[in-house]
Amino acid sequence: MSSLIFLQLLLLGLRVINATDTWRHCTDFLPLDLLSFVLERDTSRLVPGVHMKQAGGVRGIHFSSPHSSMSFPSSQLLANCDLFPKDFSIVVTLKVPQIAQKRNEYILSMSMPKTEEKRVVKEKENILESTTKRSIREDGEEKKKKKKKKKERQFQSNEERGRLILGLRISRKSLHFLFKGHGGVVEHWVFRGTELADNQWHTLVLTVTSQHVRLSVDCNPPLEIVPTRPFPSDVNIQGSRFHIGSRGRWKGLFSGLLRQLVLVPGSDTTHQICPSSDPQLATLSVPPLLLDLPIPGKERDSHLTSSDTEERVSVGLERSCSEMLQGQLWFNPLKKGLYLCDGSVWVTVLEDHKRLDYVLEHQVLTTSSETHDIEVFRVPGIGLMAAMAQRSKASGSAVYLWTHSGFKVYQNISTNEALAWRHFNIGKKIFLVVSNSGGETDKRFNKESGTDFSVIYKWSKKRKQFVRFQSLQTYSARDWEAFTIKQQTYLAVANHRQGNNNHTIDSVIYKWNRLTKAFEVHQTLTTSGAYDWEFFTVGPYHFLVVANAFDGVTTAVDSVIYVWVNGRFQVFQKIKTFCATDWEMFQIGSRFFLVVANGHRLQGNEPSRYAINSTIYELDLNGQLFVRFQDIITYSAVDWEFFSLGEEHFLIVANSFNGESYSLNSVLYRWQGYEGFVPVHWLPTIGCSDWEFFSSKGESYLIYSSAKEPLSKVFKLKTF
Repeated sequence: MSSLIFLQLLLLGLRVINATDTWRHCTDFLPLDLLSFVLERDTSRLVPGVHMKQAGGVRGIHFSSPHSSMSFPSSQLLANCDLFPKDFSIVVTLKVPQIAQKRNEYILSMSMPKTEEKRVVKEKENILESTTKRSIREDGEEKKKKKKKKKERQFQSNEERGRLILGLRISRKSLHFLFKGHGGVVEHWVFRGTELADNQWHTLVLTVTSQHVRLSVDCNPPLEIVPTRPFPSDVNIQGSRFHIGSRGRWKGLFSGLLRQLVLVPGSDTTHQICPSSDPQLATLSVPPLLLDLPIPGKERDSHLTSSDTEERVSVGLERSCSEMLQGQLWFNPLKKGLYLCDGSVWVTVLEDHKRLDYVLEHQVLTTSSETHDIEVFRVPGIGLMAAMAQRSKASGSAVYLWTHSGFKVYQNISTNEALAWRHFNIGKKIFLVVSNSGGETDKRFNKESGTDFSVIYKWSKKRKQFVRFQSLQTYSARDWEAFTIKQQTYLAVANHRQGNNNHTIDSVIYKWNRLTKAFEVHQTLTTSGAYDWEFFTVGPYHFLVVANAFDGVTTAVDSVIYVWVNGRFQVFQKIKTFCATDWEMFQIGSRFFLVVANGHRLQGNEPSRYAINSTIYELDLNGQLFVRFQDIITYSAVDWEFFSLGEEHFLIVANSFNGESYSLNSVLYRWQGYEGFVPVHWLPTIGCSDWEFFSSKGESYLIYSSAKEPLSKVFKLKTF
């Protein structure tokens, strides 16, 4: 009997191990700037509970309370994974005050909310209990052991320390790294003799790998400890939260200044920042709000001491200057400018023109309704135009003409819940095609089948406007793509769904018939909730990639890259995506890239995740496939736009929703070579649905549309 029980328990254990092996580790990420993540949520002000201070000519943030704004779900940064990385680095730049002898202060922590922990523990107990009951009959001795273990688990879950997943804290002469180790017991590694409590800036790099655990202070030779057991590889972070500068409570709140806090999964970053010309301020990623400001010369401002500067800098969007405020410094986070009050007006000390004047708001365009897409194009003899795919059936969609003051309405076109426009040419003829998602009142088709009619419009030189040319039967069409192969013109439509539930349907490729002067079906391709098509050419090869969003059950579906062979498209490569909403192809030098916008993750009974990685893939010419190049955290991304200014290359993402709000920043990234794309500017948007880049009379612009508000905005790019 005991042998049978042992065998069944062994098989049960194997099943548990196999399930654990399917969990995903957080690996292959670029540095995750935790400070920028919370400080850049609203670029117009500092988050509550945080103050900016300056010491020794360097800025950092000071915590006045463990405010909820400095805490966030770990899934918003560590997306698409369940287990904390096995290898990682934490980079910290801080100024430590004189800490009391026995006081411990948290720099960073990750914890499991008590309710979540109880739910997980109870869920595991129920699974184990039900499975065991099905497999064996327990004898009296086994029942006693089970009750004892259950009591032990309940005791551990009730302990406050049992909620901590990991933490980095500092005391007078030591740095402490705590983590939930093997068997759920909190383990404690201590680096002694760090001697940081000297009121100076220091940069620390904590590196944890399977081979070693090291702490480097100011790029000096690292301190190393040899733990009895390595950092565990099964630290589950599902449902956990990050806390910056605290453990989520008043006790242990960091009392110093924090300038840099970066988590780097999967690598040792010491070699990236060391050696350094200023090792105490060695930089990997510092939030733009904390970038260095020069201190006025001692001869002119000798009355301003370091402590004075800390107390005499006010932060906000607007400040008045008077005699009572003479000598007061004011930092405007929106303009990234520092100003000094001379008793009557603010005198500019420094303005970060490169960053703040990088993108200037040029026009706020009030639209008739929410807008899902913008298509910018030129009509010879008329000028630059923009077609807006607008939601309202009553007002339809508008075509705008660019003037010296901005876009103005040129023509209104009747549309039915329009989702996208696409412009294309056939010879000298100019066309626009719209994706209508609302049902058309056409008697020839059954309305209940979910049939829509997307419409092609042709530019009339005589009437100087677009006129209806051809209707095509579509199914909640999300996108059109126009392309030419061997002087033949094609249109590909992304059919999203038929009815409310059928998402796995055919999308259609149409070919222009020169004899009938109309588009006819050329090929059908089965898609799953198709959202976007992207056509591109590499050498003699033509590719078409579809963004598949949903198959009716999950958003974890394959998007497909097709290659043109013998007059038709054939499967070239499948890539796992999560509610893919857009593909953007771009080329830098001789390198070819594809970037996907992942909307959100929905699998089974799991809650939707809107903070999710979107990924850049690079074409491996030798391997003849696209390989992962870079992951970028996005928030229900719906569009990428690539553009170049001179020798510099940029990507901007349309972040639309973070699970709580539609008002959040879209991010502009700049190409940094081996570093990939790095964020350089944050633009506040509301339900952003599309970005388009265009140029006019030597000036460069960006325009975005909102799917939640009746407005679009035009931004001018400074190119000095």
